[in-house]
Formats: sequence, C-alpha cells, structure tokens
Amino acid sequence: MSRQKHDSLSQVSTALQEARSEPPIAPSVQLPLNGEAKSDARAVTASRPLTLIGVPAAAIIALAIDFFAAKHETPPPAPYYRFLLFGILGIGLLGWALFPFFRRLRPWMRDNSPIIAGVVLLAGAWELITSGFRLLPLPYFPGPTAVLQSMVSDRALLFDSTWHSLILLLSGYFLGVAIALVTGITIGWFPHARYWGMPVLKVVGPIPATAWIPLAMVVSPSALFSAIGLIALAVWFPVTMLTASGISNTKASYIDVARTLGASPRYLIFRVAIPAAVPHIFIGLFMGLGTSFLTLVVAETVGVKSGLGWYLSWAQGWAEYGKVYGALAIMAAFFSTIMTVLFKARDRVLVWQKGVIKW
Repeated sequence: MSRQKHDSLSQVSTALQEARSEPPIAPSVQLPLNGEAKSDARAVTASRPLTLIGVPAAAIIALAIDFFAAKHETPPPAPYYRFLLFGILGIGLLGWALFPFFRRLRPWMRDNSPIIAGVVLLAGAWELITSGFRLLPLPYFPGPTAVLQSMVSDRALLFDSTWHSLILLLSGYFLGVAIALVTGITIGWFPHARYWGMPVLKVVGPIPATAWIPLAMVVSPSALFSAIGLIALAVWFPVTMLTASGISNTKASYIDVARTLGASPRYLIFRVAIPAAVPHIFIGLFMGLGTSFLTLVVAETVGVKSGLGWYLSWAQGWAEYGKVYGALAIMAAFFSTIMTVLFKARDRVLVWQKGVIKW
C-alpha cells in the first residue's frame, strides 16, 4: 500500500516537472491581413459625407470674392472678415480630415455642415452685391467687412449694451412671470376670481405693452423702472391666460381621487392642478418671451441710455449702418440663445413631452 502511494506521488512530481519545463502557450491573437486593414481604411475614408466639403469650398469662394471682386474703400478696412473666412476654412478642412475620429460629433457635423456652408455663401453673395457690383446704395447697405469691423471697433460698447439688455430683460421677464403665475392660478382655480378677472384680461391684455409707453413715462420715476414694467406687462398677459387655462382644464378625475384620499385645498392646487397645467404654462412662457424681446427693444429707445435697443437707435441716428447690422446680428444670437435655454428647461421638466415642440 505504501509502495503504491509512493509510485503515485512520483508520477505527480514527474508530471509537474514536465509542465514546468514546457514553454507557456501564448494566447492566439488573430491579426488582420493587409487586405482587411486596407479595406477598413477605405471604409473609414468613404464614411466621410460629401457635405463636409461644402464648408471649406464655401469659404474658398467667399475668400475669392473678397480678394478679387470686392471694392473696398480707401483706406482699406482691417481684414477681420478675411481672418474669419480663413478660420472657417481651416476648421472645415480639419473637420473633414478628423471626421472618422469624432464619433460623438459626427451627427452634428453631418447635419449642420450644409447650413454653415450656406451661411458662408450668403455672406459671399452679400459682399458681391454690396462691395462688388455696388447694386445697393451706401451707406445703408454696407458689406460684411464693414459690419465686422464696426463690431470689433465697438466691442466694448456692444458688450456693455448686451449686458444691460440682459439685466433689463431678465428683471422684467421674471417679474411678469411671478405676477402672472399668481394671477393665473387665482383666476383658474377660484370661480369668483375667474368671474371678475377674465373681463379685465380680455380688455387690458390685448393692448400692446408698447402702447403704454407714454403713461409709463409719466407714472414711473425713471426710464429704467418704466422699461421693466413694460416688459413685465408684456409677459403678464400670455402667461396669465395659459396658466388660468391649464388650471381650469385640470381633469376632474384627478381632483376627485385626491379629494377622496383626503387632500386639502392647498394640496389640490400645488400638487394636482399646477403640475397638470405645466405644459400650458410653458407655452405661455414662450409667448411671453417673444413679446418681451419686442418690448425690450422699443423700451430701450425711450429714455434708457444703454442697451441694444438704445445702441441701435444711436447708430441709426449717426448713419452708422455697419453698427446697425452688427447690433442686429448680436440681437439674433442673444435672443436665440435665451429661447434655446428655455426650451432646454422645458425638456428637462416635461420629460414625457420631450421633442414635441422643436426649436
């Protein structure tokens, strides 16, 4: 018995020594053949959409117009427009070359390249019509070179005007929203408030906020407060109407179930009616934001000494139409950014309705 155990132990030790003496087997790695690697590279290269070429091609066309067709004044303006076009050309070529490596940016680059190319071509056509063929009278229709130079030279004043417009807009907008939410909830929930409040809304609401400027200048102690009040009034009407409509149209089944479970009136308002009215409230916020833009520009032309509306009126008074177009471009970017932020907030709050209203 002991001999058999000794033999088995010796066999085990011999097997272990043989296993140690054998070289380890490397894991098998399947390397791609040269033909497969070439086919993958061709697939990556072929995956670049042709629309990506549009951006550098449009920049080259716009540069050719600026160099050979445009007739600039004497002394020649600063070449900010050319620098911008060269930057777009470089970014376009870089985006085309690195397109296969930007996986997250591929959809955005593929979808927006035609739009960017169209904007660059539009700028080139604008310069060809104004600075090249001179089909539009100066100084009312300056070219993009003059507009960009005006924006760069007046950048400090434009930044200050944009900042003051932002403060004025947000102050009036949030004041109007706060008052409108209280008014809308009261009118939408309480029947007596609705009976007396709706006639006031129907009479006062449709009047444009800018029509109250003469009265606001008399009542308000300063032009700043009158501008804030006018913006708040412009926001108040649509937000109040949509909030009251959403509150009053809350499903009766929701309210009945909550009452059956012992909900208090405060609970019914803040936990049932208001959440059900949030989609209507956001529509009112969008409408109020649009009217606040118009009211802001008009209010800044009366008495206020700073802001984009004031800058626009001041530049038009001195026939500086390059500055006028520059202010309009900043207004477009400014208002569009604020509207985009509001849409992002709506998509965060109303997750179940994300994408229903696109911007």
